[in-house]
Amino acid sequence: MRIVECVPNISEGRRKEVYDAIAQAAAAVPGVRLLDVDPGRETNRTVITFVGEPEAVLEGAFQLIRASLELIDMREHRGAHARMGATDVVPFVPVSGVTMEECVELAHRLGRRVGDELGVPVYLYEYAATRPDRQSLAAIRKGEYEALPKRLQDPEFAPDYGPAEFVPRFGATVIGARQFLVAYNVNLNATDKRWANRVAFDVREKGRTVTDAEGRSVEQPGMLKAVRGVGWYIPEYGCAQVSLNLVDLDTTPLHCAFDACEESARARGIRVTGSELVGLVPKQSILDAGRHYLRRMERSAGIPVTDLVHVAVRSLGLDDVAPFEPKEKIIEDILAPARPLATLPVQGFADETSRDSAAPGGGSVAALAGALAAALAAMVANLAHPKPAYAGVRDELEAVAVRAQELKQRLLDAIDEDTWAFQKLMEASSSGKDAARRAATLHAAEVPLGVAEACPEIAALCRRALAIGMPASASDAGVGAGMARAAANGAAMNVAINLQGMTADPVAADMRRRADDAVRETAAIADDVERQVWQRLRPDVGHEVKGS
Repeated sequence: MRIVECVPNISEGRRKEVYDAIAQAAAAVPGVRLLDVDPGRETNRTVITFVGEPEAVLEGAFQLIRASLELIDMREHRGAHARMGATDVVPFVPVSGVTMEECVELAHRLGRRVGDELGVPVYLYEYAATRPDRQSLAAIRKGEYEALPKRLQDPEFAPDYGPAEFVPRFGATVIGARQFLVAYNVNLNATDKRWANRVAFDVREKGRTVTDAEGRSVEQPGMLKAVRGVGWYIPEYGCAQVSLNLVDLDTTPLHCAFDACEESARARGIRVTGSELVGLVPKQSILDAGRHYLRRMERSAGIPVTDLVHVAVRSLGLDDVAPFEPKEKIIEDILAPARPLATLPVQGFADETSRDSAAPGGGSVAALAGALAAALAAMVANLAHPKPAYAGVRDELEAVAVRAQELKQRLLDAIDEDTWAFQKLMEASSSGKDAARRAATLHAAEVPLGVAEACPEIAALCRRALAIGMPASASDAGVGAGMARAAANGAAMNVAINLQGMTADPVAADMRRRADDAVRETAAIADDVERQVWQRLRPDVGHEVKGS
């Protein structure tokens, strides 16, 4: 999934009908998912959070700014929070499958469009800043809305986009790209916030102010970069918390912050009892935490995603003060579509396939076969991983299992995607529009093509698991390779049948060629794996037993 988060702050937090209407202007864009509308009466400001694919989020941000221009008059605005415009700040945040560079591009595209179409000054900040002195939001916003008439007369303060003119009704807006910020609280078995403050000062980047041997005040940095923190006491929970903002998860991941708090607390004679996520978290942060704690236990990290999440939740104590629900806390899980076929019991899937409807059909079954092949590769690697005899290849076994799990999940997702693509093809075929029919046909072929092209790697993972895994698991590796071959064949057949009417289309021809290549490559690897397995199991008759 390619997911971008956008967190606009608008200068209205008292009139519900206004901030709701502005939030709905973004939410009305197809593909945008509105996650939160958080108004503040004293600040007279609302923080709006929505997510989606990059293009949808870009359009949602523009519609939100346009609505704020229509509904907010900055000449009447008063509030405790610093601000310079009706839409004060619009950051784009990469969440999944999107780079910071892409978010910077989104910021520039939005800024140009807002400046050109809405005629208001636009400044770019943080990663999107065009000048070093504009990286800081506070520096751009110095003097706030009231200072804009004078500041806009200074050529040094010329906006990045839009006119260098004061727009009394709107003011100016700041658009940028920044890292995902996680609000994260670590719970202590203490009720005095002073203990939490001491731990916070130990771990946060700023550290604390201390007195040196000569009586001078000096700054003593904390343990972690890109971390802000304080301590407080929460009567509702009956415990003190180390309240952290993790402003760059690449620099300091969730589990590193937790471990640092544990280390500091232990040194001070207190204990960490768990932690709490305030708001949302990218899935990768949870998966990284699960893998981190599994490796500390010398266990394979190549386990199913649901198991990784469970390990992370238990290790971080994320359900210490309140239940942790992935569907409510993990962004990708919130956005993930329901997958009715992939989540059926085996009996239910077989029954559904057998009924007199065209879907699910061969494409979904081929995807399932490939997923099962990858599952067997992971199983063979994981069975050997904890055994002392395999310590020398433990890292490679884990790498096989991790990659096999990734491919397994991709093909499980393809079970439903194949059916959805078929349904869209049926809709396009009845529309009478050639362009729509061609696009839907190519998409219907893309899904099984993706399955087919995953199969050579899956078969190769089975071969490697056979080579370095336990001899007792040889037949499992052989079955996995055979399933990969069946999946490749079945997926390629679905590519061919979807494209059979497009003999002169160059894109279709290339897709058929790629499917054929995947079948040949998978078959060659599967033949090799099966030959090795039969030689181990029936050396007297070897590979020939397969046809007996």
